[in-house]
This record gives sequence, structure tokens and C-alpha cells, in this order.
Amino acid sequence: MGNFVVMALLATLGTWLVTALGAATVVFFKSPNPKGLNIMLGFASGVMIAASFWSLLQPAIERAEAAGGLPAYLVATAGFLCGAVFMWVSDKIVTFTRSRADHVQGKEQLHRIIMLILSITLHNIPEGLAVGVAFGALQEGFTNESLMGAISVAVGIGLQNFPEGAAVSVPLRREGYSRKKSFFLGQASGMVEPIAGVLGALLVVSMETILPYALSFAAGAMILVAVHELIPECQRNQRTQPYAATMGIVLGFATMMLLDVMLG
Repeated sequence: MGNFVVMALLATLGTWLVTALGAATVVFFKSPNPKGLNIMLGFASGVMIAASFWSLLQPAIERAEAAGGLPAYLVATAGFLCGAVFMWVSDKIVTFTRSRADHVQGKEQLHRIIMLILSITLHNIPEGLAVGVAFGALQEGFTNESLMGAISVAVGIGLQNFPEGAAVSVPLRREGYSRKKSFFLGQASGMVEPIAGVLGALLVVSMETILPYALSFAAGAMILVAVHELIPECQRNQRTQPYAATMGIVLGFATMMLLDVMLG
């Protein structure tokens, strides 16, 4: 039990590190390269879409069929929709806190910054849970395929954390904050992921019956993040770079599919 929780902790510490690396772009560059960020966002979304099926939904269906009880398709669908709804609610909270932050001015600037960091933190909770669930699921059957699946989930989350870290630190730098402070606030947005990751792994390891629901829940959360946030974001400069982000998506999906099928 402990080994898988530790693995979840290490994986989410890694996703936090990638957030910090994204925030560190404010130290070395005046602004990140838009084309590079678009390709990275596209690659992350492709990885997450592929991992949602081969690493999360497919194992969830197989485990639900083995466990008996409710039909596997109902278990997978219910978990998937719950994950998507959870991310939707998180997004609504983020939107609300950001709108509140936009109206705070003058001497209450610190409060606005706190609201901004809080909104990003709320956004990262389900992402940390998704990584924790993927590693906690290894308790049921440790194979090279399942391990690669868990790692791929962490990699997908980590890659999309890079531009998120930059998205926080770079605007703060533009507003006049020091590079050091902009970096600190940018990387702070990922601090919650190790906590959420350990929690997700503990829940799955302690309550094996929820594993199919948890895996499909993580898939629903990842699909919503990829489709609602990453893909539209990476397509912003579609006129000047019509295929850069799209090829990133294709490459990310193909890479994840290759690894999963090859190890299967």
C-alpha cells in the first residue's frame, strides 16, 4: 500500500516541479515563445485524451466486469460524468474567483493576487487526484502496462502544468512584480497537487470497490481539461500557425497510443 502512495507523491511532486519550471520562464525570458507553448499544450492534450481511454477508461471497464455488480458500462459512464461535472464545478469556482479578483483594485491588490492563486489551486485539485488515482490503481495489479499508464497520466498533467505556471508568473511580471515574486506565486499554484495525489491514491488503495469509478472519474476530468481548456488555448494563433498545435495534438495522441498498445 505504502509504495503506491509514495509513487503517487513522487509523481505529483514531479507535476509541481513542471509548474515551477513553467513559472521560471519569467526569470529567463521576457515572454514565453507562443509557438512552443501551443505545441506543448497540443501535445499534452493529445496525451491526456489517449491516456483517458487506454490508461483509465479501459482498465475501469475491465475491473468493473471482473467485480460483477452493476454493468461495466454504467460504472464507467457514471464515473466519467462525475469527473467531468467535478471539473466543470471547479471551473465555475475558478471563473467566479477570477471575476472577483478583476474588481479588486488599489490597496487591495494583495487580495486580488490571493484570489488568483486560489483559483489556479482549485483548478489543480482534480488533476492531482487523477494522478493519485492512476498510481493507487497499481495496487490491484502491477504490470508494465499499468505502470506506464500511470506515468503517462502524470506526464500529461505535468506537460499542461508548464504553460499554466507561465500563465501565472508572466502576467504578474508584466504588472511590475519582481522576477522572484512572480516565480514564487507562479509555482505556488501547483503546491496542492501532491496533497491531492496522495489523497487520491489513499482512497483507491483503501477502498478497492471504488477503483472502477475512480479511474473513470479521472478520465472524465482529464477529457474536460483537454477539450475545454487545452485545445482551445493552443489554437489561439491558428491563423499564423495553422497546424503547429494540431500536429502537437496528433503527436501526443500517437505517442500515448504507441506506448500503451506496445506495452499491452
